[in-house]
Amino acid sequence: MKTFADLTEREVLAVAIASEEEDSRIYMSFAEDLAERYPDSAKIFEQMAEEETGHRHMLLDMYQQRFGSHLPPIRREDVRGFLRRRPIWLTRNLPLDTIRREAETMELQAQTFYAKAAAQAQDVSVRKLLGDLAEMEKGHEHLAAKLTGDFLKSDDRVTEDRTRQRMFVLQYVQPGLAGLMDGSVSTLAPLFAAAFATHHNWQTFLVGLAASIGAGISMGFAEALSDDGSITGRGSPWLRGLTCGLMTALGGLGHTLPYLVPDGWPNAFWIATAIAGVVVFFELWAIAYIRARYMDTPFLQAVFQIVLGGVIVLGVGILIGGA
Repeated sequence: MKTFADLTEREVLAVAIASEEEDSRIYMSFAEDLAERYPDSAKIFEQMAEEETGHRHMLLDMYQQRFGSHLPPIRREDVRGFLRRRPIWLTRNLPLDTIRREAETMELQAQTFYAKAAAQAQDVSVRKLLGDLAEMEKGHEHLAAKLTGDFLKSDDRVTEDRTRQRMFVLQYVQPGLAGLMDGSVSTLAPLFAAAFATHHNWQTFLVGLAASIGAGISMGFAEALSDDGSITGRGSPWLRGLTCGLMTALGGLGHTLPYLVPDGWPNAFWIATAIAGVVVFFELWAIAYIRARYMDTPFLQAVFQIVLGGVIVLGVGILIGGA
């Protein structure tokens, strides 16, 4: 993947053209989904789709003037720092609030991209066009913020509060949740494999401690290096990496600590294992709740995905350890 600073003006324009085309299609999908339930909101998305098409034509005209008719095959997925968008527009009958949050995120990212691209552009005409598009996308963001149950009653303060909440989710909840999921689930197999292979709590604790800390370091660096935050607005990469790493380690340590039960106690192994099993149960349900609360995942779907996955990993560890 290329970094944003490495993009030429030609590549910046090509990425912008492809992005505007994709965003226009997404907004039309939202409009079709909302047409029967919220016809007024659907019309706004149709208008936004038309405006994105207009932006694409402006960019194409500028590109042809500067570089001719051939577009290089580069998209935002090829540039480090862009958010991986969830294909929620493929789901029918989405809640209006979910669609609104997705649209706000899209427009904020587009605004940040154009502002950063304008600051980097050398050609005066390109700089002006990109700056104008940044202002247009900012207007779209405010428009998307009004797509709620109290349609057209949002004020600037409400919009700002929603922006801050969205940034909180992007900067802390997403990396923290990714770490918690990885730490809670990925350490189950080595921990319980060690437990049932040795039947010694202290040795099991050491294995769990090593797996938790190792996973935390790995996930922390992976998160920090994945996105510098300059386009997505996700904040400091090292802060996100620290959040992700700590939550990964905590996710693994939660069911590792019960194995501090001294080996000299009667039935010490089974006591520790029973406590660890209870901790795992609450960890998986907590992850499912956070996904449903902040990530727009239906609760039952989140429970099925997380709990089932955790049970499978746990079973693998027990089978391997008992072999």
